[in-house]
Amino acid sequence: MLVSEFDYDLPPELVAQHPVPQRSASRLLHLDAASGALMDLKFADLPQLLGPEDVVVLNDTRVIKARLSGKKASGGKIELFVERALDAHSALALIRASHPPAPGSELFIGKVAVMIEAREGELYRVRFAEPVDRVLERHGAVPLPPYIRHAPEAGDAERYQTVYAAAPGAVAAPTAGLHFDAGMLKKIERTGATIAKLTLHVGFGTFQPVRVEEVEAHRMHRERYFVSESTLKLARQKRVLAVGTTSLRALEAAARSGEREGETDLFITPGFEFRMVKRLLTNFHLPRSSLLMLVSAFAGMENIRKAYAHAIAGRYRFFSYGDAMLIER
Repeated sequence: MLVSEFDYDLPPELVAQHPVPQRSASRLLHLDAASGALMDLKFADLPQLLGPEDVVVLNDTRVIKARLSGKKASGGKIELFVERALDAHSALALIRASHPPAPGSELFIGKVAVMIEAREGELYRVRFAEPVDRVLERHGAVPLPPYIRHAPEAGDAERYQTVYAAAPGAVAAPTAGLHFDAGMLKKIERTGATIAKLTLHVGFGTFQPVRVEEVEAHRMHRERYFVSESTLKLARQKRVLAVGTTSLRALEAAARSGEREGETDLFITPGFEFRMVKRLLTNFHLPRSSLLMLVSAFAGMENIRKAYAHAIAGRYRFFSYGDAMLIER
């Protein structure tokens, strides 16, 4: 299967640069994958589609201030993007610089020294002179996706974070969850539907393009996840609505591995057999991306092509700060 089969043309003005003023005021495109039928709704209509037979599964990961600006000892500018902390002082990170730093060299974030210990694929293992979490809090910025063109603003620290975020560790938001506010969660509970949570820490791979020509040659980066026994029990008993591709991947990884926690590099493409998730709430995804492949596996490639064409014609807002889509299998 070719990556080019997952390409489409998107007018640049449809890439949402800012969220709508109210979280739950987005639009919602409903796709019935069995019939291919599409319906234009508001996100506020979601509770009408839920009932006691449903469990709504949220990813409670919290985005850390992972983007750091600094300099080399020589004075050259660098950007360091923390992918994950390894211990109090060490982390794996992406580093952008005019020339890749060599192991043993030193960088500076403000006055904090950062030692380059080793190269691990696209990432570097680095050691901070001060605790990683303290450096991120003092010097870090919200790691907005590259297609959002403005520098992080004060409002992004709140809006590029779900209202139920609890477990620090993600470098990107589980963006389907950005549509929920406290009022929406209460409305869902009043329908009799159950709300459950899990954690999958979104890694830097979510920003990385698929660089191969054949889908099968792509390798996903590993991401940490944790699914409680109570969430798994509900997922086995009820109709699962996964909020976001991250919630879906964590549930399907747990179903396959039998492990409630660990790391997953599960790559979901057309032909994948879904074992747990029956409904998926998601945003609109980038062309040629692994996330577009996932939703194509869930709904069918032709259904997704038609849905995206409908969304573009209807001027839906795309990507992280954009509108939502509810897919029924």
